[in-house]
Amino acid sequence: MSASSVQLVKPPALRPGDTVGIVAPASNVRQPDLEVGCQALRRAGYRLFYDDSILDRDVYFAGSVERRVRELEAMFERDDVRAIVCARGGYGANYLLNQLDLEKIEAHPKIFVGYSDITSLLTHFTDVAGVVTFHGPMAAKDWAHEGGVDLPSWQSALSQSSPWDVPLNPEATGLIDGKAQGILYGGCLSILVASLGTPYEIETAGTILFLEDVAAKPFQIDRMLMQLKLAGHLEAVQGIVFGEMLDCTQSPTQDYTLHEVILRIVGDLGIPVAFGVKSGHVASENITLPFGVQATLSVKNRHVTLRILESAVSG
Repeated sequence: MSASSVQLVKPPALRPGDTVGIVAPASNVRQPDLEVGCQALRRAGYRLFYDDSILDRDVYFAGSVERRVRELEAMFERDDVRAIVCARGGYGANYLLNQLDLEKIEAHPKIFVGYSDITSLLTHFTDVAGVVTFHGPMAAKDWAHEGGVDLPSWQSALSQSSPWDVPLNPEATGLIDGKAQGILYGGCLSILVASLGTPYEIETAGTILFLEDVAAKPFQIDRMLMQLKLAGHLEAVQGIVFGEMLDCTQSPTQDYTLHEVILRIVGDLGIPVAFGVKSGHVASENITLPFGVQATLSVKNRHVTLRILESAVSG
């Protein structure tokens, strides 16, 4: 199933007073960070639920694969949980891909939020389960830090029924002019590339592709973009939006920019390209982006507009 060719299921909207379930599908979670993040979510107006086993640890994972699968499936099946927010990323969500019962996700579509390593679940749920997902702030990361969450986009993505413009920071800039419409889709670049050649390979045709990463050196960004290009996954993309690309430098004295590196690979695609949209690994104010809905990207004279054309939620 491709997000670009089917109408995806939109999960029910999140309202004040609803219960948010917290899960840890990847790396182990620090209790102090979890507690601070949950306090922030409560201040935002939500009830919170998580299982005590969320603090389990198995090497660098949040417990065994079985625990993490059971936790995630149970959270989708709980009638009292309206949305599911990941505690953190790290590594390990890929272990769940061939273990999850997708019929449980399809039967109980819910808001599912995360980024980084969680990208593999976001794209899997969108491509295979046919559900809109959300690339946005996590409980023990962004919610645990003052100013870590962009609340306007959180509200628009999870609650709003009308079209809305993604709030862009002043640093967001256009690299290639143009206009495009497509399904917003993507996530952490390294995780997207890791899907290639597996049964969970990403579906990029017809998308406005969002790509972000952290602490990857420019030559590594180059290599990953080239892998996407050589694998044919940039051929039918309608537009590309890069994230903040936090700490993606070789050295403070490098005599080239990441913009130059990116343009060497995508500059001949004939599509608009933007850079600096703060979703995922960011310094502050993490923007929530809905994956699986129609969006437009407009780039002119370095000015960028990213507009979500439809509600990402129902009700």
